[in-house]
Amino acid sequence: MLGKTDMYAVPKKSLGQNFLKNEEIAIAEAVHGDGKNVLELGPGYGILTKQLTKRARKVVAVEKDGNLYRLLEMEVRSKKLTLINKDFFKASDEELDAKNIDIMISNVPYNLSSKVIDWLLAHSMQAVLCLQKEFVEHMRAECNNQNYSRLSVMSSLCFSMTKIMDVSKGNFYPVPKVDSAVIYIKPKQFRPSEQEREKINLMMQHKNKQIRNALINSHRYLKMEKSEISRRIEGIEGVNQRAYKLTPIQILEIARKVQDALQKE
Repeated sequence: MLGKTDMYAVPKKSLGQNFLKNEEIAIAEAVHGDGKNVLELGPGYGILTKQLTKRARKVVAVEKDGNLYRLLEMEVRSKKLTLINKDFFKASDEELDAKNIDIMISNVPYNLSSKVIDWLLAHSMQAVLCLQKEFVEHMRAECNNQNYSRLSVMSSLCFSMTKIMDVSKGNFYPVPKVDSAVIYIKPKQFRPSEQEREKINLMMQHKNKQIRNALINSHRYLKMEKSEISRRIEGIEGVNQRAYKLTPIQILEIARKVQDALQKE
């Protein structure tokens, strides 16, 4: 089905490898890299990489699997392409030439989705990503939706998001158990502080509880007595609401007030 690629690399479940085999989808992703410096995580058999080298100014592709790296060296030959055989998250910004990258375009292994989003946020980088469809639904979920989560809140606060297309599981080899979706994300100029993100996380971990109770139940993490937490957040507008009913902006506003209240002596 995939020709001689099978001779060089058998998909590894431990690395979450499911390789795109539909060239039309690869082309639809690659057009977003026209004339740009592109970063690709996990090029696999290179179906997207080949399309990127036809359109991008430069492509930096990072492949952890040594067998796939050797395959890519043989199969994708372009002066535009820099191949790196390394764990993406252990590569330095200098190795990735991150300062000069315009966009990440990648079919991301499902088990790395959250880490990739965090990396993009830290580097203020836009991206076109093929992710598990359920993960994308969580990213884009609004309050009062069962998929509404910490990921929804942080994604809404930190990125503008546009879903490009759904991708059925039959477009991958081996066939995964779930469908995928391609999404375009662009970082917003504003982002919550580390302390605000921490409070949002505590609130959304117990999203069905009143925010007051969610924070009190996190007393060990906050290293404060329950009674002290209760006293300090008393009177903050919204703390008696349940987090899943509040918009990301409302949650952020409460997180800021909670942060101020908890850090006062």
